[in-house]
Amino acid sequence: MQRRTWVALAALAASTFAAPVVLAQAKEIRIAHVYSRTGPLEAYGKQTQTGLMMGLDYATGGTMTVNGRKIVVIEKDDQGKPDLGKSLLATAYSDDKADLAIGPTSSGVALAMLPVAEEYKKILLVEPAVADSITGDKWNKYIFRTGRNSSQDAISNAVALDKPGVTIATLAQDYAFGRDGVKAFKESVKKARIVHEEYLPANTTDFTAGAQRLIDKLKDVPGRKVIWIVWAGAGNPFKIADLDLKRYGIEIATGGNILPAMASYKQFPGMEGATYYYFGIPKNPVNEALVASHYKQFKSPPDFFTAGGFSAAMAVVTALKKTNGDTAANKLIAAMEGMSFDTPKGRMTFRKEDHQAMQSMYHFKIKADPAFAWGVPELVREIKPEEMQVPIRNKR
Repeated sequence: MQRRTWVALAALAASTFAAPVVLAQAKEIRIAHVYSRTGPLEAYGKQTQTGLMMGLDYATGGTMTVNGRKIVVIEKDDQGKPDLGKSLLATAYSDDKADLAIGPTSSGVALAMLPVAEEYKKILLVEPAVADSITGDKWNKYIFRTGRNSSQDAISNAVALDKPGVTIATLAQDYAFGRDGVKAFKESVKKARIVHEEYLPANTTDFTAGAQRLIDKLKDVPGRKVIWIVWAGAGNPFKIADLDLKRYGIEIATGGNILPAMASYKQFPGMEGATYYYFGIPKNPVNEALVASHYKQFKSPPDFFTAGGFSAAMAVVTALKKTNGDTAANKLIAAMEGMSFDTPKGRMTFRKEDHQAMQSMYHFKIKADPAFAWGVPELVREIKPEEMQVPIRNKR
């Protein structure tokens, strides 16, 4: 009898102590951030994480709460490996009880993760993976993206290069990011002529053979000749300039990148392209807050992917405020479809059809300024969302 009473009391005590823990977890808004904390895209991933935390702080007025619920960010390192990213997201949704997830850095990892969001019926906000197929043929209704897609990159870069009499060859990495980027660029180019596509392994360090093929395709062509580069992470494709492209009248063009990568842009003053973000371009209160906060914390300006992480945070908090802190996927989807929100780039809007964030891009021309270690992208003009006829590529 005494033993039964003791067991009953022990069970009661256990449940009493467990209750506050369960209650505390129920009050939390648990966000998994799956990104490349290590691996080839480590620099991009770390910037995204920095921007995400700064953005959550800014969007919640420093409280890290929405409607009384504390935001908890659970970090996961996918190392740039698709299978690992897939399993980490499943673990986040199931074991960690994540209400939603943000990430990843790599397009290859993102494509592996999309079905997991659908299986668990939970939101995956893609930032910054770029491949069109993420919000295209591989998309499902749980996927939203604040990062730009390949089409937005391509259409804005075509603004700078698509002119009669221009001949273009492309240089890209041989995986989803590079191939989707070139495919979208080809679709966007209407007046110029594309004569060659060169794809190299993502970890290429010796560009000599690929560069020679590009030169051979362009050297005897009359008029303006351009190699358009779409590259991410390790390796420096701008080394092809060492092969004396000027002798053949060949230019290099590319989109924006992180500041360390843009150090190589400095040798190409006048080079044109289009970028997703450069801290000195957008003029709005959110960007001012990001730049000021980043300088205060790191004594340096925010970078390309820092702005992306900040934008993801703004999207999530805006949606959670609309649902009064409710994290149910159906409530979030209803709130986010067609939703506009402020970011360091200005206003973004999630397109209802594919949940891609419609956003401005920036046509730039590189200036070599001795005050900066990188080539400075000076604004030629802002390309607004309504100017870019970004294709809807899903089968919704």
